[in-house]
Parts: sequence; structure tokens; C-alpha cells
Amino acid sequence: MPRYVVAEAGEIPDGGRRVVTVAGREIGIFNVGGRFYALRNRCAHQGGPVCEGDLLGWIRSDLPGHYAVDGSRRLLECPWHGWEFELETGRSWFDPARTRVRRYDVEVEAGAGLTPDPATGLVPGPFVLETYPVEVDRQYVVVEVDA
Repeated sequence: MPRYVVAEAGEIPDGGRRVVTVAGREIGIFNVGGRFYALRNRCAHQGGPVCEGDLLGWIRSDLPGHYAVDGSRRLLECPWHGWEFELETGRSWFDPARTRVRRYDVEVEAGAGLTPDPATGLVPGPFVLETYPVEVDRQYVVVEVDA
């Protein structure tokens, strides 16, 4: 797979990003805590420039009104409609197509048909952004993209 130098590692500060064009694709390169991530700059929802969105911490809640922010896991929020994608995997954790303001009856049942993520206890959404392998090679950020 072809490899492309996209920046010197020091050119993208911690918490920063750079959007580059590689092999005809816009790709966002992110530096979070010295670890680099590369995602396609195209939201799975309506093609918005997702890599221009805010980086958010992962919020966990054990009960209503109590929450904690986990800064080690990051979500990327699309600036067009707020869809969120996990920076590391590109996976969405929200499906707006099913969000409604409507009343339903509710029951408590065992979740036999659901397979939650063991680390978070959440069920992944159906959408995933394209991700690319990225590494630092002699102080250059290098992305692998098939031609």
C-alpha cells in the first residue's frame, strides 16, 4: 500500500489537526496526546466536512444526573448536524434516523439480542467513517492509502 508523508510530527500540536488531500481524498490527521489518527473528511450522514468538527471527550453516566468525562477516548462531531464518530475507529454511536419525540410504552427486558461493546456497554451505531493507518516515521507523519 502506498505511503504518503503529510506533515512533520511537530507541525500538528497535541489537540491539533490538519486536513490534507492524499490520492484524491481529503483526510483529517489528528494528534491526541501524541497519538495520531487519520479519518476521511466526509461524514457518513450527508458528506459534510466531519474533520472540521469539534473533538469531544467520551461521557459516561451510571445514573441520571451523574456523569464523568473520559478524555482518553475522543469523539469527532460533524459540524453540519452533530453526528459523532469515535476518533480511533470511525464508528458512530448515534443514529439520528431513529430519534423521535414521541411517547412509547416501556418495559424492562433482558438484552439477549444486543451485543454491547465490552469496554463501554454501548451498542455501536450502523455508520463507520473510513480510517487509515498512520504512524510517525523519523518525525514525519505518514498515512497509508491504497491508490
